[in-house]
Amino acid sequence: MVTTFRKLVSVLLILISLTLVTAKSRHFSRTLSPSSQKLRKEKLSHLHFYFHDIVSGKNPTAVRVAQAAMTNHSPTLFGVVVMIDDPLTMEPEPSSKLVGRAQGIYASASQNETGLLMAMNFSFMEGKYNGSTLSVLGRNAVLSTVREMPIVGGSGLFRFARGYAQAKTHAFDPKTGDAVVEYNVYVFHY
Repeated sequence: MVTTFRKLVSVLLILISLTLVTAKSRHFSRTLSPSSQKLRKEKLSHLHFYFHDIVSGKNPTAVRVAQAAMTNHSPTLFGVVVMIDDPLTMEPEPSSKLVGRAQGIYASASQNETGLLMAMNFSFMEGKYNGSTLSVLGRNAVLSTVREMPIVGGSGLFRFARGYAQAKTHAFDPKTGDAVVEYNVYVFHY
């Protein structure tokens, strides 16, 4: 009888412990309604700006930070990695109004054609999007007339963003390697 009583008390203690642990545990994942996050109606926005990739001069905005042993022997510079902090302006002239910066990296990811892996944020500093960002992660076939890259997210007014960016080279200086690229970005956000 004493043994049965001890077993019963042990089982009860285990059950009480499990109940207390379960009551205190937090959920790893749960479903929320968009209204609980104060999300308004989803909208589609179009942004237009110019990206200035400056690799020459005393103050380049794109700097080579790594490369493979064979990079300089590759016709596509395969393996090169470049860190960027490129200005985004309203017009193609570098002196036009600054609306943000493209910050991140691009790397030559193709051995057969000029194809870059782009991983960057468009960080805006003008108008209603001041302080907001859009994140780009995709392939940029730079010799194509128009390239399309996915927008995979954002912050600030661009929370839950998704969409695409179209890039078109506006100007390229083969002597310096500097480029001005026109961007049209279409993005869904709340």
